[in-house]
Amino acid sequence: MLLRDPFTKALHDARRSLVGWAVAIAAVGTMYAAFWPTMQTPEMTKALEAYPEGLLEALNYSDLTSAAGYLGSAVYGLLVPLLVAVFAIAAGARAVAGDEEAGTLDLVLAHPVGRVRLALLRFAAVAAGVVLVTVLLGLALVALRGPAQLDSITLGGFAAMTLHLALFGLAFAALAFAAGAATGRRAMALGAGAGVAVLGYLANSVFPQVEGLRWAQELSPFHWYLGGSPLVDGVQPAGALLLLGSAALLVAAGTAAFARRDIAV
Repeated sequence: MLLRDPFTKALHDARRSLVGWAVAIAAVGTMYAAFWPTMQTPEMTKALEAYPEGLLEALNYSDLTSAAGYLGSAVYGLLVPLLVAVFAIAAGARAVAGDEEAGTLDLVLAHPVGRVRLALLRFAAVAAGVVLVTVLLGLALVALRGPAQLDSITLGGFAAMTLHLALFGLAFAALAFAAGAATGRRAMALGAGAGVAVLGYLANSVFPQVEGLRWAQELSPFHWYLGGSPLVDGVQPAGALLLLGSAALLVAAGTAAFARRDIAV
């Protein structure tokens, strides 16, 4: 039964790593969120004032004076999106290129499933994993609202931030999926995802500090994800649509390339 349903089989095969990533990311997020009460002490405020402004901006620590600002910077601004990107890139690269490099893709295609259906269902399983990871993080942080003094952040703010984080992960998963589906090489998929992640982060946090490079921020997936403060102002339609649209285009392009090319055996 699992072999006839690529979506279910992909989730079944990835169940251990999916649970591990979900628990690890939720643990990291809640650990940093729990530090918020200590950030309100005069000693910590004075220590942060000693840091260069450019360094704080490069680390996405531009606003640490409010609960939403701290959570948007320390949790959703740096480590968590990088972890989600790593998870999404690895899962997207494995969706098609993993089996092809292992020499088992031809056996999978021997079953009554076409290439397009296989690719789309494999990516759907990756997308389900990304959603599970981000939703679990969001629920963990909501549960921590009272103990960590995060009550000033509304449930709508958490929902909007979770949506943006899920779309951010889907965009990177789609990029790795497209590269892997088009080339059959997982290393190429991982390299493409990692390269865009690094450049995107620099374009959002470092390049804007250079007068002539501020335009690069508008092209960064990190800016589409974080721009407009979703925790405070809710879903940002422009950023959300850019992330969703880029993911859809990449999945379509990767699937089309996979359907046309020869399979390595």
